[in-house]
Amino acid sequence: MLGHFQIPKPQNEKIYDYSKGTKEANALKAELKRLSSETIEIPLFINGKEVFTGSTGEFTSPHNHSLKLAKYHKASKEHVQQAIDSAMAAKKEWENYTYHERASIFLRAAELLAGPYRATLNAATMLGQSKTAYQAEIDSACEAIDFLRFNSYFMSKIYENQPNSSAGIWNYMEYRPLDGFVFAVTPFNFTAIALNLITSVMLMGNTVVWKPAMSALYSAHFIVQLLKKAGLPDGVLNMLQGPGSVIGPMVITDPNLAGIHFTGSTDVFNGMYKSIGENIAKYRCYPRLVGETGGKDFIFAHSSADVKALKAAMVRGSYEYQGQKCSAASRAYIPKSVWNAMKDDLIKDIKAIKMGDPEDFSNFMSAVIDNSSFENIKKYIDYAANSNEAQILAGGGCDKSKGYFVEPTLILTTNPMFKTMHEEIFGPVMTVYVYDDADYEKTLDLCVNTSVYALTGSIFADSRQAIKTAFEKLRHSAGNFYINDKPTGAVVGQQPFGGSMKSGTNDKAGSYLNLIRWVSPRAIKETLCPSSEIIYDYMKTHDNK
Repeated sequence: MLGHFQIPKPQNEKIYDYSKGTKEANALKAELKRLSSETIEIPLFINGKEVFTGSTGEFTSPHNHSLKLAKYHKASKEHVQQAIDSAMAAKKEWENYTYHERASIFLRAAELLAGPYRATLNAATMLGQSKTAYQAEIDSACEAIDFLRFNSYFMSKIYENQPNSSAGIWNYMEYRPLDGFVFAVTPFNFTAIALNLITSVMLMGNTVVWKPAMSALYSAHFIVQLLKKAGLPDGVLNMLQGPGSVIGPMVITDPNLAGIHFTGSTDVFNGMYKSIGENIAKYRCYPRLVGETGGKDFIFAHSSADVKALKAAMVRGSYEYQGQKCSAASRAYIPKSVWNAMKDDLIKDIKAIKMGDPEDFSNFMSAVIDNSSFENIKKYIDYAANSNEAQILAGGGCDKSKGYFVEPTLILTTNPMFKTMHEEIFGPVMTVYVYDDADYEKTLDLCVNTSVYALTGSIFADSRQAIKTAFEKLRHSAGNFYINDKPTGAVVGQQPFGGSMKSGTNDKAGSYLNLIRWVSPRAIKETLCPSSEIIYDYMKTHDNK
């Protein structure tokens, strides 16, 4: 490297609103029409090659069962081993790329995504994961682009962090990749998270075996195409789709496993953690475990809260993307005075939410991701409907005749430990507990002790003293805490994302903190003029007689 190449600090990508008649809206609608009109084939991706296994499945849209988007090929044990071997074979060459050479690939991917790939990845996310145009834009375009640009910048800052040196000595630090390959397991709900979980690891010089969520396989296929177009070398990324029971055990027990980058359910991560412990003696190194898991995210209001702002945050925070965000609000603590002032308008606003096909840009919501999710959410709604401790105030309808549609649902409970107040649902269901205004601090304690999760939460209050009290009492209840805002919408470079307790390892995606987990530093001491003496000078001053 014949120069010190600086990566400029990026700005967050501009969000397009897709208003009627804009060129962005027209381009997206045209791409939706094109993708909807064809059924593509999704192969495995191993060592830079498309692998068609012959064992196939069908990928249909969550909001329209009759819309067949793809036929996909499933991995066997043989393919899993090929992917591992490919990742290990590519490792040496990839780690010898300079940081600016690696960054150039992902910065190019960002530009491609900001330009010619924007409509394609947004349309794929809308059709395959049932996101509205705006929800896709902030995810598969803007957040994904931000991850690529900001992570490249953060990487350069990590490499610039060097130790002090004393006279005659030069100390420096090399940020090596890990001692093996990394297994990335990505979720359905954010295309940007899938992109980040693989690219943040690769950016730091590691090679990856990737298992995307089967319900997000459609957009994953286009991510592979994007990275290949950007110049990613063969073998650095290897994508496997198929049963977790086939892929997971082989990858997790391989001696060359160096890390897991995971977003998904707490139970699955618990199982991975347990398996790593059981197999710890066989690994060449101690695998890094980075995981973002469940959440039971809250909105907490004080009697001084702005009622209109609170109401808007509850609707958007609970029902955008059908409540399928890791950060989506699913429980609310509202003082009686505020509840009496907002209840009727809140119910009216929820009932007015328009739900349907995301290709209709006037819809606020669409379908939940699959039948398993649909049945799970319905189970909680039915439980509330049949309980003497709860009342459904809005929504509650579930219909999967055309797509997996669940109405935005508002539950009122008299029990702060009610089932829907502490169990993760991952759907468009908000449960409200109304407390006496005088019990503010007591109810804050209830909020802290209700859930095993600590991902996101928010406080609404005009009183600074009330905010200060909540800030302190809720310190360990959320890794991302919002004051007078909904608990969703973390922005890369502004609000690094992650939670603690059973919400994950809190390694903060969207910051240098996550990237540092994917390196194994080597400290080097270079003595510029080494001594040839054996006896130390102080010893010569003493009389040995």
